[in-house]
Amino acid sequence: MVHPPLALVLLRASRWFDAELLKRLEETGWPRLSPAQSLVFAHLPADGLAPAELARRLGTTRQAAHQLVAGLCRLGLLVVADDDSRRRGRAVVLTPTGQALAADARRVLSELEQALGTHRVDLLHELLEPIGRGDSDGP
Repeated sequence: MVHPPLALVLLRASRWFDAELLKRLEETGWPRLSPAQSLVFAHLPADGLAPAELARRLGTTRQAAHQLVAGLCRLGLLVVADDDSRRRGRAVVLTPTGQALAADARRVLSELEQALGTHRVDLLHELLEPIGRGDSDGP
């Protein structure tokens, strides 16, 4: 049996997780989000992040990140607020509604992991975390 390239398998798995997450969130009453919008939540820490750093983490331009953030602000999920830790700095921060959505997303992702089974999830973590961290002694 010839396996597809591993990169394709990982991409398909990632897209499945995201599609399933977005579908289940919408079924519980959350607004429909795009995969790009869900990535914002994946990269945004609880205490917020500078817009330029968010763009870097997303691997996109500041303008594209700004458009994503603006759309999520219109939905009431994010705000761009003054960042007291930086002079004239701004930070993208979850609103209380955005925090509730993030909590529901964590619950859904946990359910998806439970469906895969503890052994598989642990094995995937063991195999993939070094790559995700960029460890020089990776696999």
